[in-house]
Amino acid sequence: MAEVNYIFHMVTPFREAKSPDIGYHNVHVLSTQLLAKAALNQPDFRRFVHVSTIGVHGHIEHPPGDENSPMKPGDMYQQTKLEGEIWIREFAEHSGLPVTVVRPAGIYGPGEKRLLKIYRWVAKKRVPVLGNGSNLLHFVHVDDLTDCFILTAIHPQAVGEVFICGSEAAMTFKQMVNLVGDYYGVTPKFLQFPRVPIFALGDVLEFICRPLGIEPPIYRRRLAFYTKDRSFSTAKMQNLLGFSPAHSDQEGLQELAQWYLDQGWISLEKSVTSPTPTQN
Repeated sequence: MAEVNYIFHMVTPFREAKSPDIGYHNVHVLSTQLLAKAALNQPDFRRFVHVSTIGVHGHIEHPPGDENSPMKPGDMYQQTKLEGEIWIREFAEHSGLPVTVVRPAGIYGPGEKRLLKIYRWVAKKRVPVLGNGSNLLHFVHVDDLTDCFILTAIHPQAVGEVFICGSEAAMTFKQMVNLVGDYYGVTPKFLQFPRVPIFALGDVLEFICRPLGIEPPIYRRRLAFYTKDRSFSTAKMQNLLGFSPAHSDQEGLQELAQWYLDQGWISLEKSVTSPTPTQN
């Protein structure tokens, strides 16, 4: 921390459902406390940008939500994210540490593998879906999120505030799949599965695998992606910071579709011609 002026605290065991509860606590809460206290000792410290998640809101009953929507974390990852966020906001209020909290929407862009499985399903024209695929997803391109982080670190009105950073509007899971299918030149078929038994299976697998340090093949947080509504207004980000994402979801998600092809992680059937990326 010596001579550090800014902290962007974004570390997380996001994809590690096998992590013990104490692991989530140490990363999301304890590390926040240690860094914040150390920052107070730096005479020229300027801003602590604490990265939370829209997941702390859980399912949005009446979309779109916003920064003041009820907190309903659905698992230990989200619960400890919320605990860390609450702690640093209270700490900043009492200590005077300049803090801004950012809750990113679902992050995507070149380098991201979390959506790779879905893109592969689309390319193979078979996409499993829980329910009817109408649940809302809210995304943000990694480059837009990075720009937002930097802006919240230097904008004078960002101190003490919480911002949801996301694209202009949410889309349904089916809309996302069809958008990718259009780019790949395929019409994917949706394979519908009931929610309740799949969630029950996920709970059982998580209960068995976590104590053994094994990553469960399916688990509650992953399944929530296919069932929960995540849709938010980003008016505060736009009005207070003057920030709007440069990437539309269509542009960004299709950019990712091409990137997966370029990496050789997805191959299309021979009868389908690989699309040519749109030139800016």
